[in-house]
Amino acid sequence: MLTLDRESSALLVIDFQGRLMPHIADGPAAVANARRLLDAAALLKVPVLFTEQNPAGLGPTVPELGPTGPTAHKMTFDAVREHGFLDALPAEKTLVVAGCEAHVCVLQTVLGLLAQGRRVFVVRDALGARRAESKETALRRMERHGAETVTTEMVVFEWLATCEHPRFREAVALIK
Repeated sequence: MLTLDRESSALLVIDFQGRLMPHIADGPAAVANARRLLDAAALLKVPVLFTEQNPAGLGPTVPELGPTGPTAHKMTFDAVREHGFLDALPAEKTLVVAGCEAHVCVLQTVLGLLAQGRRVFVVRDALGARRAESKETALRRMERHGAETVTTEMVVFEWLATCEHPRFREAVALIK
C-alpha cells in the first residue's frame, strides 16, 4: 500500500526541545503541526514515541507538545544507535516522523530507520531546522534513500481513509 494506514502507523516526534526551538526557522509552525499530528494520533489511536536529545543540555520537550507519550532520551544524533530505542518503537509499524533538526537528528534517525528496513514518512511542515536550506537538503537526502515526504494534512486524511470514519469531523477540525 502506498498510502498511510493508521492501523500500521506510529508517530515519532524527534527533539522538539525548549532550548532548541527559539532558534528554529518557522519553529512555531512546526510545533503547531506536530501538535495537530499528536491530536490526530490520539483521536485515531496511533501510537506515539518522543525523543529528547541530551535533555540536560537542550531541556525537555516544549510544553505545547507534552510529551504525551513515552520518551526515549538519547545522546546519539541517530536515535537508532541509542540502546533500547528500536525496542521502544512498535514493531512492524510504518513511522510518521516530525522533528528537529531536520539535517541532524531527524536525518540521521530516518536514515537509521531506513537501514533497518522500516517504512518512513517525513512530515515536511512538522519539521524544523535553523536554516531553510538545511531542511530542504535533508528532505532531498531522505527521499533519495527511500523516505516519503508528506504534510500534516496528508497524514490526517490518509489515517482517516474515508469521510465515513466516525471521528472524521473531529479530525478535520484539527487541520482547519
